[in-house]
Amino acid sequence: AGTAYLWSTGATTQNINVISSGTYTVRVINSTGCESLVSLPVTVTVNPLPAAPTVTVSGPTTFCSGGNVSLTSSAGTTWLWSNGATTPGINVITSGTYTVRITNANGCQSPASDPVVVTVNALPATPTITTSGPVTFCTGGSVTLTSSAGTTYLWSTGATTQSINASTPGSYTVRVTNSNGCQSTASAATVVTVNPLPGVNAGSDASISNGTSTTLNGTVTGTGPFTYSWTPASLLVNAAVEDPVTVNLTSTTTFTFTVTINATGCSNSDA
Repeated sequence: AGTAYLWSTGATTQNINVISSGTYTVRVINSTGCESLVSLPVTVTVNPLPAAPTVTVSGPTTFCSGGNVSLTSSAGTTWLWSNGATTPGINVITSGTYTVRITNANGCQSPASDPVVVTVNALPATPTITTSGPVTFCTGGSVTLTSSAGTTYLWSTGATTQSINASTPGSYTVRVTNSNGCQSTASAATVVTVNPLPGVNAGSDASISNGTSTTLNGTVTGTGPFTYSWTPASLLVNAAVEDPVTVNLTSTTTFTFTVTINATGCSNSDA
């Protein structure tokens, strides 16, 4: 306390706010106008701030959910990122604006780095597959599989159209890509089952005299039981077995031997 004050800076208030390095003293004056001796000096050291750090980015800052980008600060003694991390580098998986401050050996913290904006685009919803008909059919059949909407498509077969024609057995899935270029997870699998046809041989062509008869000898390969039929049935003694007999044949006729696998309903014919 004093009546008046004189600082080495020229200030005349009881308190001064110091922002630069230097040695500071003060004298006080009492009510009679007498000035004290100078105070003991106070040395103030103001350490400079470190420069704002730079951030090195490892790859694109716009990517799809599930991706990431690494951000690495320039050198410092300690680090403080805007997300609270205190490591020299961070791995970013969410959208946001990221900055970092560094502290030097004097404990002084830098201004924030230039911001790095990271954009993480959402994946499209997992697609669904609709079918044009049964997914279990006989050899020679097919089913159309259609994906729900997307910008582009990628089937497990490599096809890139919204719909594909499946004629071979297998498990079919599809992924869709949205307008941001993000690809969905794979759809649930649609399983296509293709049942084989029986092997059928109606036998060799035969020549007979007008009005005579002959035996037709058909053969079958595959897993039965089977159902058999010959046509035209009106010229046969028995059209429901493998080896019926023709009767009273008076003109050249083509006979067709048809075999159906009872378990699957798959049929094949030979003439």
